[in-house]
Amino acid sequence: MPVFILTHHDREPVVKDGGTTYHFVTDGVESALVQARAAAGEKDVQLSGGASVAQQYLSAGLLDELNIHVAPIVLDGGVSLFGEPGADGPKLKLTKVLVSPFVAHLTYEVTRGR
Repeated sequence: MPVFILTHHDREPVVKDGGTTYHFVTDGVESALVQARAAAGEKDVQLSGGASVAQQYLSAGLLDELNIHVAPIVLDGGVSLFGEPGADGPKLKLTKVLVSPFVAHLTYEVTRGR
């Protein structure tokens, strides 16, 4: 299975036992998505990462759905996933919530000017 990792540092692909190959993409989110879609064929492509990566894909209009997995952990700083309150950009509509004793799974539909 290929995995595409956004980075600022050129690296050769890394092949792991079991067949997973990590490809390091330095030319942006659009390029990483094109490569992932080509590798996936007819299958879905899943994005994983932090707030900065999610913001880049949201701003570029490249997401159809956003899943957020919330666990009760306090982190020391970071980047807000949704940016500054009231900022222009894609709108998110909460469409699904699954809750367990340890985590909440939130699914948002990304709307573009609707």
